[in-house]
Amino acid sequence: MPALLQRLRQRLTARDHGLLVLRRAGRTAIVMPGTFALCDQVIGNPEMALFAAFGSFAMLMLVGFGGPMRQRMQAQASLAVVSSLFVCLGTLASQAAWLACLAMAVLGFGVLLAGAVSSVLAGASTSLLLSFILPVSLPGTASDVPDRLAGWGLAAVVGLFAIRLLWPEPAADPLRGKAVGACRALAARLRSEDEASPDHEQIVRDAHRALDELQRQFLTTPYRPTGLSASDRAVVRLVDELNWARRVIVHSLPIPDDSPNLAARRARIAAANVLGHGADLLAAPRTSPDALHAASAELRAALFALERDAADVLPPLSDRGPGNGTGTSTVSPDEPDEPDDRQVTEVIDALEPSFRAHELAFVVGAIGDNIDAAARAERRTWVQRLLGRQATGLPGTLSAAQERVSAHVDPHSVWLHNSVRGAVGLALAVLVANLTDVQHAFWVVVGALSVLRSNALSTGQNALRAVLGTLAGFAIGALLLLPIGSDTTPLWFLLPVTILVAGVAPAVISFAAGQAAFTLELVILFNILQPTGWRVGLVRIEDVAIGCGVSLVVGLLFWPRGAGAALNTALSQAYTASSRYLAAAVEFGMRRPGSRPTSTAVEAKRQAVRAASAARRMDDAFRQYLTERGAKTTPLAEFAMLIGGVIGLRLAADTVLDLWERDGDQAFGEGSTARPTRLPHAQLRHTLLRRTWQVTDWYDDFARSLDGGRPVPRSLDQDADADRALVRALREDLRDKHGIASATAVRAIWTGDHLSALRRNQPTLVQPVLATGLAHGERAPD
Repeated sequence: MPALLQRLRQRLTARDHGLLVLRRAGRTAIVMPGTFALCDQVIGNPEMALFAAFGSFAMLMLVGFGGPMRQRMQAQASLAVVSSLFVCLGTLASQAAWLACLAMAVLGFGVLLAGAVSSVLAGASTSLLLSFILPVSLPGTASDVPDRLAGWGLAAVVGLFAIRLLWPEPAADPLRGKAVGACRALAARLRSEDEASPDHEQIVRDAHRALDELQRQFLTTPYRPTGLSASDRAVVRLVDELNWARRVIVHSLPIPDDSPNLAARRARIAAANVLGHGADLLAAPRTSPDALHAASAELRAALFALERDAADVLPPLSDRGPGNGTGTSTVSPDEPDEPDDRQVTEVIDALEPSFRAHELAFVVGAIGDNIDAAARAERRTWVQRLLGRQATGLPGTLSAAQERVSAHVDPHSVWLHNSVRGAVGLALAVLVANLTDVQHAFWVVVGALSVLRSNALSTGQNALRAVLGTLAGFAIGALLLLPIGSDTTPLWFLLPVTILVAGVAPAVISFAAGQAAFTLELVILFNILQPTGWRVGLVRIEDVAIGCGVSLVVGLLFWPRGAGAALNTALSQAYTASSRYLAAAVEFGMRRPGSRPTSTAVEAKRQAVRAASAARRMDDAFRQYLTERGAKTTPLAEFAMLIGGVIGLRLAADTVLDLWERDGDQAFGEGSTARPTRLPHAQLRHTLLRRTWQVTDWYDDFARSLDGGRPVPRSLDQDADADRALVRALREDLRDKHGIASATAVRAIWTGDHLSALRRNQPTLVQPVLATGLAHGERAPD
């Protein structure tokens, strides 16, 4: 026996991190029998007792809000108010079958889709649905509302005290802790490189280890498909951003003290400060963000100085030929200028350190903004959390909610799929229960809700498990009831035990084991209310089988391929949208002289919103894929690499747009010898746009290959002539006749560098697709 208990304990701690499931099950095992006994034995109201029991189950077992205790209590109180309203609405709608079916469809869709706006509503969606399913499935009139509401309200009030007093969950977040360590490790690496630390090699290894642990924690964390709060989403985004920052750091080199690119060195140090202060704020989000804001302002100032000093280190460009060092032409003025390889190398190499520093600074700036957003989200009021609004001080609270909803009003949105599927499945279950006139229509709907998953295959597997588990639970219940008979006293002692097992079994043992324990719990509960022996189990089997059949039909009719195929589609859309955003950002910078900048700017912003929406759908599809039961045909690390490619593409577009949006006078200052930015001339526009279209066309082809539209494209080779063409196009902009450097030259070369970096990243995207067969096509012919 001790060995068995030890194995059970090890299994519990391995599958229930932080014992969160055990805490919820333990509280429910105490509160649910207590409220049920009070209403049934003391007050003597079976209707009130039934709603008190299931109210306790909904308020304690099916929901677990995170964050500080005050926020949990506020969210729990909000759930109590909304679910009580649903009890009233469900009772009134239960008087007619057509009204019950219609109300279930509308409310089910609304509750499930509301999770796109509010993490509070998303995390409580199952509890909210249960608060409507129970009354709408049990025919009643307006006169039944007070008893039902009293039972549910009692459970809600007692549940508030239970959450506060009975084994409360800690507010620790393992992923956040790993993100804090990764930020500090990257900051230490940047400082050690620029300070020539003797422990540099060990610091580099520590940084890689911290990033690897963060990625591993992300892939092993049991995410729900809905319900992540705004701060949790921000931390999840940090995983990809920090990994992308690692790639940038790996390709950059430390700046020595005697380098003319001292601004690049200052930018790297400023980036390290942002990472350090960001880690402090991430670890204690309710502290003052002043240190991070000051570091971010320092980083922005370093970006401006970086661009100014980059122009100052541009070497002079002599005319065509080997060059005589005098800057005078050695060819006829009628011949086109053609810089030689040495001159091209000098120009490009002169800006390489500053470009790497600029790339790093922009990524770290995005990380700092993300950390600040996470901290602001932690400081929101409960009303802001419930309504899905941003924190005070952030613009566009209403527009942000609209953007989140519009991101999922898309035929390929996994969230929309689940909302429609869930609403239709529950409404159909209510209709079938009413038409077949089963004894307990409630269990038909609960049976559909418990087994409906994201694809038909998984739904069928869960339906089989549900029926087998129900059979097992009925068999155990029948064996228990045979010697007990009509004596309810032993059942009162067994009820808390079965509630505890029913709460823990799905996470620790299996879905079927949870169904068995849940069936046994219901057999005991209904035999206490109306002692009928083992016949209750037979009714439960019949009702659950009908509900399982409904869920299987709905799963077959609506998007049967599941989250894996939806993730492929979401990845394809994210790459396409991000590619178009990059093209729009470059076209904004390359606008023609005399043209109005507003049209290209509006288009770039529009594409930025579309790219953000596609990335949100991709994120939801990935978390749905992580949550979906069954073996994963594609390793999670490969999907994570592809998602990182989308992050890099969007960051490049963000950087290019920010680069050309800044006014030249702002970046270069009144006392600078560099000219402010001027609009590019025709040859430069043609050169950069041609390079952009080459890159974006490749990413469009790659996106289509992910969704099965065409073979995987061959990675683009690095074009050695591209740099020569760019320098030739910039000949008029590198320096004027007085030797004054140009901001246009710096920004154009940096834009070209971003495009080159995206080309270099292509093999890392193609390799996992070909290795795992993720795309439906083969490699395109060379």
